[in-house]
Amino acid sequence: MDFQVYDIAIVPIIVALVQLAKQIGLSVKYQPVLSLILGVVTGIVYVAPSDPKQAILVGIVMGLAASGLWSGAKNIVQK
Repeated sequence: MDFQVYDIAIVPIIVALVQLAKQIGLSVKYQPVLSLILGVVTGIVYVAPSDPKQAILVGIVMGLAASGLWSGAKNIVQK
């Protein structure tokens, strides 16, 4: 797994995109889901386009890091 240090810079970009979606009107409940989707898409398109397993794994990690694993789970479960 050749994960570059500058790939970590994607996490704040995901956070910024989710915040933009929040300001547009995205519900707090769906913000962690959007973060995870953006992470996986970024993993597939940018980080490891030739290795889908690695891309999905890295994408999940980036999405969870951007949303905050525990706060994201709490927002999804709450009504």
